[in-house]
Amino acid sequence: MDRQTLTSFAARLLGCVLFGLACTSARAARDPIRIMVAGIEKQIYLPAALADRLGYFKEQGLDVQLLSDTSGINAEDELLTGGVQGVVGFYDHTVDLQAKGKFVQAVVQFSQAPGEAEIVSSKVPDAVRSPADFKGRALGVTGLGSSTHLLSQYLVASHGLKLADVSFVAVGSGEGFVAALRQGRIDAGMTTEPTVSRLLQSGEVRLMVDLRTPQATEKVLGGVYPGACLYVTTRWATAHHAEVQGLVNALVKALRYIDGHSANEIELQVPADFSHGDSALYIATLRDTKSMFIRDGAMPPSGPATVLKVMKAVNRSVQAKPIDLSRTYTTEFTSAVPR
Repeated sequence: MDRQTLTSFAARLLGCVLFGLACTSARAARDPIRIMVAGIEKQIYLPAALADRLGYFKEQGLDVQLLSDTSGINAEDELLTGGVQGVVGFYDHTVDLQAKGKFVQAVVQFSQAPGEAEIVSSKVPDAVRSPADFKGRALGVTGLGSSTHLLSQYLVASHGLKLADVSFVAVGSGEGFVAALRQGRIDAGMTTEPTVSRLLQSGEVRLMVDLRTPQATEKVLGGVYPGACLYVTTRWATAHHAEVQGLVNALVKALRYIDGHSANEIELQVPADFSHGDSALYIATLRDTKSMFIRDGAMPPSGPATVLKVMKAVNRSVQAKPIDLSRTYTTEFTSAVPR
């Protein structure tokens, strides 16, 4: 084979290789990204719902499928088994998993407060005024090992009780929580909006501990507390850098939308069933708690230490292992979001 023929053959071979790589890349970009949301209707996870409804994921060339489950602990399991590529849940799961030798990281932080509240059934005597009075009571949480479970445990422990003094009951969120309360299966519990305000408005509960805004949270937990976020495995983030950046771009755009629009305008963009037939209450609740969202999606510098403090008080795995907080989140992607 002469040099000219060899050069021509090599050029054609290189072209085929490059074409194949381009096709593979294009196929990868079109592959669905499955994200589990620990309750898509919850206001704490509003940025995910808005990014989907407003077409922000599609703008990034991503095919994102949002799945919903009632508990963050179930979403965590789905991520680790490869059932989903990301989880919209609470940041504390990244710390808990590191203590168990598994590394995931929050790539965009939605909120700087849990956005939750501990509420008590109106059937419970008024003498139960604080978590110190919970001895012998059944407390509802979304799931055992969930973020509501963690925070409920902390409230009990920080008020002088032993965890064995109460019983924690997994009841899910939304209608599951409401049903458990009405049936008397729980005396109190921690849940999110709009469920909290629905039950307060009906008179079925009274508010005990408010963690729905940064200001209220700092009074109870001693600092800013990063709650809702998108987290992925560290390995997937490394292998799919472009996709992660697209996800973060879309979610930060949704956070900016929340910051720049009224609660009335935002409510018009979410599915009607999110408000459970009471748009006015949904709007009022969102207006009162919108301050929990972080406009740029960046982790508050002091936030991870607050979460670690809470977890060390009640989580044996975290107590037993040194935790490298720098590996539980990254600001690399939020820093690269277009202005």
